[in-house]
Amino acid sequence: MDMSRPDAAKRREFGAFLRSRRTRLTPKDVGLNGSFRRRTPGLRREEVALLAGVGVTWYTWLEQGRDVRASGEVLSALAEALQLNRAERQYLFHLTGHQTPETGRTPKPEVAQPLQRMLRTLSDQPAYILGRRWDVLCWNRAAEVVFGDYSKLVGDERNSIYMLFGNLDHRHLLVDWHDLAPIALGMFRAENAGHAGDPEYRRLIGTLMTCSPEFRHFWQKHEVSPYTPINKRINHPRAGRMVFEYNSLTADDQSGAKLVIYTPRGEEDTQEKMRDLLRGSSR
Repeated sequence: MDMSRPDAAKRREFGAFLRSRRTRLTPKDVGLNGSFRRRTPGLRREEVALLAGVGVTWYTWLEQGRDVRASGEVLSALAEALQLNRAERQYLFHLTGHQTPETGRTPKPEVAQPLQRMLRTLSDQPAYILGRRWDVLCWNRAAEVVFGDYSKLVGDERNSIYMLFGNLDHRHLLVDWHDLAPIALGMFRAENAGHAGDPEYRRLIGTLMTCSPEFRHFWQKHEVSPYTPINKRINHPRAGRMVFEYNSLTADDQSGAKLVIYTPRGEEDTQEKMRDLLRGSSR
């Protein structure tokens, strides 16, 4: 292999850059167990490969500057695993001739009009529409006053599984988080079995594997769960304790979209608290 050629030199720099970013991280930085002694600083190649969802041998070849090709999706996963900032991410993509993807993009809403009309009629019940990857595509005002302004969330932040594990404000709303989280993740895994290799699905999993030890713990158990209608207890910062019955309705248009509805229950004066919240947020 002629390392004097421009493309070979870029591969060599690409590999050296990956190695330098890997060695600056500690297992603790990415939520891994680092209690055992290490001969060399930083993460191991096996750990980066695990976090990025790629093969160890293939990742090793990348660091060695071999003539192997990484897709844009894989580069994004590596950038997440290595916790690259914006400039580092751009550099990684430029070395391989890829255009840096837009960061912080909002999931494109492609929701059937009948489903949107159903959502608009639910004035007193928090509700939103999820895409097949459980991204929140649209929502009503009742959902906003209970769960927060979804328009302030970008990219994967607006994914309901990301919110469950990676958004502390959302997590603190759920009184029974420790019981609900593994059930929700099992449902998500079961529904997305056919999309396990999709780039956006892999990116989301890679991000959560990096940022959430709890997600990593549950995900590695490979549990799957059937759809489970349950009551959710919410500890709202203004209204206090509230109880909702959770249900979802899946569209029959093969889009994978579903309407999620939280019906206020009689416990904890939830219905009255819901009306107060809506009155207080009226525009």
